[in-house]
Amino acid sequence: MRTLPCILLSGRYLLVHTGAGEISMCAGVSYLPSNPTIFKLPAVAGSVASKTNDLLMCVPRENRNLKPHHVVYFPGDVQNYRDVMASHSENFRWKHWSLEDVAATLSKRFPNSYIWIVKCSRMHLHKFSCYDNFVESNMFGAPKHSTELCAFKQLYLLLMNAFTVAQNILSSQNNKNSVQRDYSLSNLDTCAAYTTNGCTSENEKLIHSTVNLGMLSVKDAVSITVIGFSKGCVVLNQLLHELQEAIKEKEIRTFLANIAALYWLDGGHSGGFDTWITYPDLLKVFAQTGIAVHTHVTPYQVRDSMRSWIGEEHKKFVQILKDYNVKVNSQMHFSNEMASLDNHFRVHEVF
Repeated sequence: MRTLPCILLSGRYLLVHTGAGEISMCAGVSYLPSNPTIFKLPAVAGSVASKTNDLLMCVPRENRNLKPHHVVYFPGDVQNYRDVMASHSENFRWKHWSLEDVAATLSKRFPNSYIWIVKCSRMHLHKFSCYDNFVESNMFGAPKHSTELCAFKQLYLLLMNAFTVAQNILSSQNNKNSVQRDYSLSNLDTCAAYTTNGCTSENEKLIHSTVNLGMLSVKDAVSITVIGFSKGCVVLNQLLHELQEAIKEKEIRTFLANIAALYWLDGGHSGGFDTWITYPDLLKVFAQTGIAVHTHVTPYQVRDSMRSWIGEEHKKFVQILKDYNVKVNSQMHFSNEMASLDNHFRVHEVF
């Protein structure tokens, strides 16, 4: 395993987002009483210093878990920061599924969990998400899967570095002495923040004093759920391709043991095949991990007559896992409605 790359620990490198609204360009920490505080961690290094991804992070709304639970989400095509989507000639129609908005949605769905949104490292034509740091991809982000240990190392070290940055900054807030507030809560789209350049409020102290991210390198010290939406599912698929190699490395094997569940949300890409893993040998190894499997699909992907392989592969994926005695939670949503991109995105609300 490579040595952890050098990372930045100063608060000035942590940009703050507020409740799925505009970016609040401040050097401290914000707190909103009704919406989750969303922190931006820009250019966090992964397996090597050159492999960086931006991350958004929400702390738990509640704190009832005996051990920290982390939800890691990989977005699909067009999903970007809200201001970027709002200013795009086409993507503005989907701005309510921006990275910030999805972070807020997941925070409600998993109130006892830390939420991590992993932004793709490249977006072709401002539309096509490309997860080059996790899996070799073509110009449009369609994957070229291999068994090389790439996605596991990137995810593990990316989270390790992000944990260090977040823990350092959140913990430091308890040692400050004064506070200046400038905020507005008229609606979700308003830039609203408590800009902290001193001591934290009582509510902030309650959250930050109980921050416990846990240790990824210790078995059973944390619990992890990984979610892929649409194009983001290519990362989950690459993890499955790497399983046989992953279990050979001690650190990665421990990290793997802490993954409790994988969610595929209406997976799809332009590659023409391998939207879902259908290789029995790979799925047999996956079945032995004990990881819970959830698939949530809509007619937009699995009933597209122009991409019929997606629905066929999904059925095969679920059936093979069931043949290996894996309990798969597989659900079709909006089955009585016309296939639409709107319902494709709305899977976030119903899974």
